[in-house]
Parts: sequence; C-alpha cells; structure tokens
Amino acid sequence: MSEQSSMNYTDSARRTIRLEAAAVSQLEERIGQDFDRACELLLETRGRIIVTGMGKSGHIARKIAATLASTGSPAFFVHPGEASHGDMGMITPEDAVIALSNSGSVPEVMTLMPLMQRMGIPLISMTGNPASPLAQASEVHLNTGVETEACPLDLAPTSSTTTALVMGDALAIALLEARGFTADDFAFSHPGGTLGRKLLLKVQDVMKSGDDIPVVYEDVLLSEALLEISTKGMGMTTVADARGKLIGVFTDGDLRRAIDARTDINATAIGQLVSSEAKSVTGDMLAAAAMRIMEEHEISALVVLDENEAATGVVHLKDLLHAGIA
Repeated sequence: MSEQSSMNYTDSARRTIRLEAAAVSQLEERIGQDFDRACELLLETRGRIIVTGMGKSGHIARKIAATLASTGSPAFFVHPGEASHGDMGMITPEDAVIALSNSGSVPEVMTLMPLMQRMGIPLISMTGNPASPLAQASEVHLNTGVETEACPLDLAPTSSTTTALVMGDALAIALLEARGFTADDFAFSHPGGTLGRKLLLKVQDVMKSGDDIPVVYEDVLLSEALLEISTKGMGMTTVADARGKLIGVFTDGDLRRAIDARTDINATAIGQLVSSEAKSVTGDMLAAAAMRIMEEHEISALVVLDENEAATGVVHLKDLLHAGIA
C-alpha cells in the first residue's frame, strides 16, 4: 500500500466526519415550536409510539424505537411494507407514529397515511423536504434535511441518516427528562446488561452469608484462625467478640506480618493481631459502590454488617467480578 493511498483514506474519512458534523450542527437551529409540539404529542400518547421507515431510514427508525423504549417511552418499529400486508393490526388509535423518509415521498410509507388519518393517529414526520407529501400530511414535521450527503456522489444516505438519528435521540432525551426517568428506571429496562447489573445488583445479592462467612472469636488461637481462612477460601476471616460484634479482620497480609515477627501461632490469640480498621458496608449498598471501595483501598474483601455491627456477610472481589460488576 502506497503512502499516497493511505493519505487518501485519511482525507476521505476526515471529509466525511466534517460533512456529517456540519449537518448535525445545523439541526440545532431548527429546534423550536415544531419540536416542542412533537414532544407534547408523544407525552400525551396513551398507547405506544410507532416508528416506521423504509430502507436506510428504516434502519434508523429501528434504532430510534429502541432508544425510546429503553428510556421510558414505550415504542416499537413497524416495517411499512409489512404494515400494508397485515401489520397495521399492530397499530391502535391510542398510538402515535413517527415516520422517517429523507425524500418524504417513499411509496411504502405514503400508502399508510390514509389509514392512519382514518384512525386519527397523531403523525410526526422526519424528512429532508418540508414540502414533501409526507411532511404535508403530518401534524408535526421535523426537518432533518442536509445540504449534501457525505457520499461524494451525493447519493448514498450518510449525512441524512445521521441527522435523522440525532433528531430521534433529541426526542428520546427530551421525553426522558420530561418523564423524570431515573437511573433505577433505566436499570429496570436493562436488567441483563452491564449497566443494569451496576444499577440493580446489591451487595446482599452477591455476598457470602451464613456458614460461608469466615468468622472466629477473638480468643481463638491463630493456628485455629488459619484453618478457618483456609477452609473458607477468601484470604481472610472476620474476628468477633463474645457478643458476636465485629472487632476486625485478619488477612493473608496480617499473617505474613505475624510470621515476620516470629509470632507463635499455637500460643497467640487472634484478638492480639486483628486489624481494627476493617472496611465494612451494608447489604443494601450497590455492588458497584462496594467495588469502588475495594479499588480505592486496594483490598479484595469487605465485611457486611447488620444493625448490631455483627458480620452478616462478606463480599469478595471475585464474587463481584463473577457477577459482571467491572
């Protein structure tokens, strides 16, 4: 590959980015009363938001529908060609429709307009031509037109699909804010993903509890405590007083320091060696917050305390990683 060819690729990429960035920048000037009215119509919708489009506009419409649905505005995509052959039954008078078409005259979408008008469904269109049949048939039109496509032939949908996607995101985020959509709401609609796990999973969901908790009392000999550490496999043990209240933890690091000090493991009680600065959390804390504490203090386990300051669990770094909190 010649240096000239490589430079041509780079120049082409930069030109594409500049053209699409300029097209998106022009959208901001068009946000006004029409956009406000579109948001009002969608917020007033008692049913679902139907998003439709053909070809490349259809691909963008699918993504917009997915973004709306995941941010608190129930929505789904309907293919205009399939709608003409039975899928119109998916649309009810309680719904609203967002129709995408750069030209504003694609036949498959225009075929649906009389049916939607008969049903009295609010129609919001996104086109690149405010004078197009689709724009004129809509209750609200959002202009997503571009001066030129990024394609050097000015043919392949590039800048125009980008502006449509950004306008869809603008709608979704405006509706999200208007609905008071929260991080917990977002997690509820993303329970299987990493984001959902970080926002939903709590320490009590992943901690070791019951007989799996490494625990010894302060008068136990170090040799016996080492057996507990080895058996539970967490590289540490909690240490409690006679009432069960946590007084600290004993870790592998503490053991190395005890050995360096030539401590007699068969004659020394664990209470004499325990670290009183044990980091603790509560069971209802988010697991992601617990991991941040571990990272901040460079430790691999946290003690989970109940209201009586007794160890009700231990959460280990490997448990968080296994649960997908990373």
